[in-house]
Amino acid sequence: MRIRTGLFLAVLLSVVMSAGCGGPAKESGKGEGGRQLKVALLSPGPVNDGGWNQLGYQGLLLVEKELGARVNQKQTESPADFEGDFREYASQGYDVIIGHGFELQPAAIKVSKEFPDTVFVITAGSKVEGKVVPIIPKLEEATYLLGVMAARMSKTGKAGLVGGMEIPPIKSTFEAFRKGAVSVNPQFKVSASFIGNWEDTAAAKEATRALIQQGCDFIFHNADAAGRGVFEACREARGVYAFGSNSDQNGIAPDVILASAVLEIPRTFVEICQSVQDGTFQPREYELTVANGHTSVVINPRLKDVIPQKALDEIEDLKEQLRSGRLKVERAHF
Repeated sequence: MRIRTGLFLAVLLSVVMSAGCGGPAKESGKGEGGRQLKVALLSPGPVNDGGWNQLGYQGLLLVEKELGARVNQKQTESPADFEGDFREYASQGYDVIIGHGFELQPAAIKVSKEFPDTVFVITAGSKVEGKVVPIIPKLEEATYLLGVMAARMSKTGKAGLVGGMEIPPIKSTFEAFRKGAVSVNPQFKVSASFIGNWEDTAAAKEATRALIQQGCDFIFHNADAAGRGVFEACREARGVYAFGSNSDQNGIAPDVILASAVLEIPRTFVEICQSVQDGTFQPREYELTVANGHTSVVINPRLKDVIPQKALDEIEDLKEQLRSGRLKVERAHF
């Protein structure tokens, strides 16, 4: 597989983290045998990024609140750390360990063989193996719709895409955006740029500037914290609109973000953890789709009047087609 942030939110999250994650165990939320559920989150980036990682952290806090679980979170720094971080939490008796990113899946599968009773959840994962289960965000359904919107509104016939790491889930959302755009205009040009990390806002800003210089007047990012650089470049260019990703980012730059592709990940965390808590867990895929209400496009109310009513109506019609199954937007495999 993004919400308004800033200094206040960063401080707030820091306070909540220190007070909630890893703090004293609560007496509520006990599972089978009367033992308190323990849930850990490994995030590949900072949890105040206004996007992907913050969304995962919000899910962890929701698990703590609704299930009374004891929770902990760690930012895992590099692929070399993934196995060790999973193993550390598993050896401490955590019942559920969530790896919040596709890139953590191989490490989870390897470590799971050492801890057969532990449930490993991989957000944006791709397969079930033992008790390693994937949450499969169909963000492609939302990015397809954003591609349609961009093609309907663009004055140049060009849109740009800025990604963090060039990994399959990101490339798939970009391909869906392209398909949505060319469904409106077969000649519409979509260009992508990957900056090689998730946090370099300066690199994202420069990549966006380059795309704008090529004539792109709509920019979609899937770059986590680095996405702020995308919004800054769009604001400076004027006349260029951006799209948010993964969470409702409309409030981050309400003057340039037209809409956001949004995933309802926190509720899925709760669903999985509750099944572990009450003993009903069964390994399976957890899909987030428009049809089940876990994937959506959220229009920025401040810029809604900028979007032609005909385009808004078309987006609503396409949503209904996705719900009914008349329109299918599949994940691209790379």
